[in-house]
Amino acid sequence: MAWIYLVLAIIAEVLGTTAMKLSLGFNKLAPSIAMLLFYLLSLSFLTLALKKIEVSIAYAIWSGLGTTLITLIGILYFKEHLDVIKLLGIALIIIGVVLLQLKGASSV
Repeated sequence: MAWIYLVLAIIAEVLGTTAMKLSLGFNKLAPSIAMLLFYLLSLSFLTLALKKIEVSIAYAIWSGLGTTLITLIGILYFKEHLDVIKLLGIALIIIGVVLLQLKGASSV
């Protein structure tokens, strides 16, 4: 169940960050409220995940996958520029998350 909480935390964090962009610096009420709610949900789910998952592993996966997904949303939805540096950064994040996951699985 802890891994499900972590996935929900990542999804909520990504939705919160997307709402942050859509709020235009707190100038739009609905996205601003959505941002606050999604971040509250994200941190709540992350807290529940930490009952069973090591904080170093959970936080690295939460922040790494969240960053990767937000980068992809920025490129695909917000039409942000894609270049080799962004692609390399995403690849390194994914490699890091996989390595941490492998380390976590081997220490169980």
